[in-house]
Amino acid sequence: MPKLRKTLGDVRSQTCRRLMQVMDTQSQATLAKWAIEYAQDRYLSICAQVCPELVQIVSVCAACAKEGKGAAHCKQELRKAAALARACTGAETQAAARAVAVACATLQTPSNALGFLFYGAAAVAYSEGGLQLGQAEYDAMAAEELENACRSLCDCAVEGEPSPVKINWNC
Repeated sequence: MPKLRKTLGDVRSQTCRRLMQVMDTQSQATLAKWAIEYAQDRYLSICAQVCPELVQIVSVCAACAKEGKGAAHCKQELRKAAALARACTGAETQAAARAVAVACATLQTPSNALGFLFYGAAAVAYSEGGLQLGQAEYDAMAAEELENACRSLCDCAVEGEPSPVKINWNC
């Protein structure tokens, strides 16, 4: 069995560059709302059986994002989500729980809007492909997941956002 990575995807890929460009034009509130909704739609079902507490945490964080509230209103939930993600076992379950926890933390750190996708790409690849594939197959599945995320972000991006985030991409 190949050694499984916690995250999948290439930050230097054209898709990731496009994601960063779009993220640079959006507000933190828009990014948080998108990240939480995307993680809820794509990754929560992978880990919900093992970590049912995450479902409630995501609901609270989604409500904060929808109402435009920052991380201060759900700091306790963010801590719980991170702890639950660390406690999960199994490659796909742990990657999905980490994706969900990091997506929720976009409420306080806008660069998490990109970071959660690498965990999510691993979760989808391991969930859909099993745990016996080679790295090339996992990389192809991760690239496809990042493409899906890029389309999703572009679809919900606010044109002419008045207060875009200022992210220092260290990659």
